[in-house]
Amino acid sequence: MPRAGHSLWLMLLGASALVAPQTAFAQSANIQSNREQVLEERLLRLEAEMAALRADLGAARSQQAETAAAASQAAARSEETATKLATLESRPTAPAEGFRVGGTTFRLGGFVKAVASATRFDDGMLAGGSLGKEFYLPQQIPVGGTATRDFMANARQTRLSFTSSTPVGGKELKSNIEFDFALATAPPGAQRATNAYTPTLRRAFLTYDRFLIGQEWTTFQNPALLPESTDFVGPLEGTVFVRQMIAQYRQPLGTGLDLYLALENPQTETVNTTSAALADNDQDRIPDLVAKLVYKKPGLDLHLAGLVRQLSVHDGGSGDDALGWGVSAGGKLVFGPDGRHDIRFSGTYGNGIGRYLGLGYAPDAVFDRTVLGNRLLNVDNITGFAALKLGWTSNLRSTFAAGYQHADYPDGIVIPGLANVSAYSLAANLFWSPVKNLDIGIEVRHAGREVANGLKGQMDRFEMAAKYTF
Repeated sequence: MPRAGHSLWLMLLGASALVAPQTAFAQSANIQSNREQVLEERLLRLEAEMAALRADLGAARSQQAETAAAASQAAARSEETATKLATLESRPTAPAEGFRVGGTTFRLGGFVKAVASATRFDDGMLAGGSLGKEFYLPQQIPVGGTATRDFMANARQTRLSFTSSTPVGGKELKSNIEFDFALATAPPGAQRATNAYTPTLRRAFLTYDRFLIGQEWTTFQNPALLPESTDFVGPLEGTVFVRQMIAQYRQPLGTGLDLYLALENPQTETVNTTSAALADNDQDRIPDLVAKLVYKKPGLDLHLAGLVRQLSVHDGGSGDDALGWGVSAGGKLVFGPDGRHDIRFSGTYGNGIGRYLGLGYAPDAVFDRTVLGNRLLNVDNITGFAALKLGWTSNLRSTFAAGYQHADYPDGIVIPGLANVSAYSLAANLFWSPVKNLDIGIEVRHAGREVANGLKGQMDRFEMAAKYTF
């Protein structure tokens, strides 16, 4: 190799030797710089994550504080609501019916009833103003005369009732007042212009827990058994029918069985040997005693009642007492689709209980100071009725009813000729209720009466009625 070429190679080797350390140093510097940049980026990311963590922690603490505040507010609202609820509960709620004054709820009820009847009496005529013109009263069926006809229309059976209920000692103290216009004797000339009639008290009693005190249906009776009728009562001769002052206690015996015990207002009704008119003696000394067992379950209502009473007549320092007694049983059985049909029945037998039956059809006893020597001689009575109701549709129904009563007077004494001995009635009706609480009915009734001298009388009546209950 020439010297010039050799020199060139030496110069290149020397330059390489000088450049190599510098290149290595530069590479090392670059690596160091990259490492610092990576560390810086990691620090920046760590700082960002720490900032985010601090933000999340702050938000969590803020939310926790808000939740605690909300819980506190909710607790306060809950306490406030509880206080308001307690306040509201301490106040009586508005009644579903009626109106409230203080703590007492009052209700007004009753019905408007219009009746029109056309009657044929086969054996006589009733005097003007007689109650037998307005509803079926067997003791006023004429006997011993000629046939007559009568038409009567009135609204006297319209009824009003007023009740109250007051919480006392965890129980309800209740009262009931009820009156109508049916049983007061029509004033002379009433039908001439205004047909004004006197309201008469029917029921007025209070109840508390198991006690009832006041004027109410006698415990000896079950008024729920009376069949539906256009008439005021229906088969009157066959049923117990008395409202009077009573003090009654009810004792539940379980499984639908209740025992009723009552003291009731006494009254002795007598006839003498010459007059069949009932005498109100009003000289009684002790209450009538009544006990009744009632069994009820859906579709069934049964009762068995007993009555013990003392008959008393004391006038002018002399008189007599006698023991009277009676038993009565009856029931109502519901059957058929939707309970639209039912059978109702009642039977009563007793000695000296005439005033309890058929609105006083027969007397309790015969008393004649002159002829019988101050002796009370009791009269036996047997009565009963049965009724079948058929619901043709949900708003169309019929009832078929029959009633009977017979009085047995003591043997060996003179009985007034017009004293009532027996009575019966047969009736059929059809009722339609086009809207709720409105009943429209028609009814036919055949009835008869017999008195002690053998005279008989018969009655046939066609009756229409419309009643709106409120």
